Amino acid sequence: MVATTDVAAKVGMLIRRPASDVFEAFVNPEITTNFWFTKSTGRLDGDKHVRWDWEMYGAHSDVEVEALEPDDLIAIKWSGYGTPNRVEWRFTDRGDGTTYVEIENTGFSDADGDVAEQAVSSTEGFAYTLAGAKAWLEHGTRLDLVPDKFPDQRPE
Repeated sequence: MVATTDVAAKVGMLIRRPASDVFEAFVNPEITTNFWFTKSTGRLDGDKHVRWDWEMYGAHSDVEVEALEPDDLIAIKWSGYGTPNRVEWRFTDRGDGTTYVEIENTGFSDADGDVAEQAVSSTEGFAYTLAGAKAWLEHGTRLDLVPDKFPDQRPE
């Protein structure tokens, strides 16, 4: 029997841009590809299905949008660790032109291996994603944190 757990991966970071800009960066693949995945079949909208690709690793994830609340919330189901799990972004407008972003990944399955290892890996990955988003949105600098994490695992 496959069981999901209540283990969660959580990260958060302040980004010195308005919530509308930060939210747009995560729903619009023309922006997101500057700091996270390399390709997407489309923008996150409504109950839409999209596919995100990390071409440098030959990896992809199928994404189903569960909820979108402009400038406040994104919730998706994705094929993260083989079994679909949930990712939620919360955008808190701090009233001074900055946004606090929190990302939580839940629903890890013991069928996909060590749940703690999945949560640690997810926490690390989303921390890189937030740091890359911060650099891109605040300074227009592409850090390539995600592709540089596993330089020897890229397909030839």
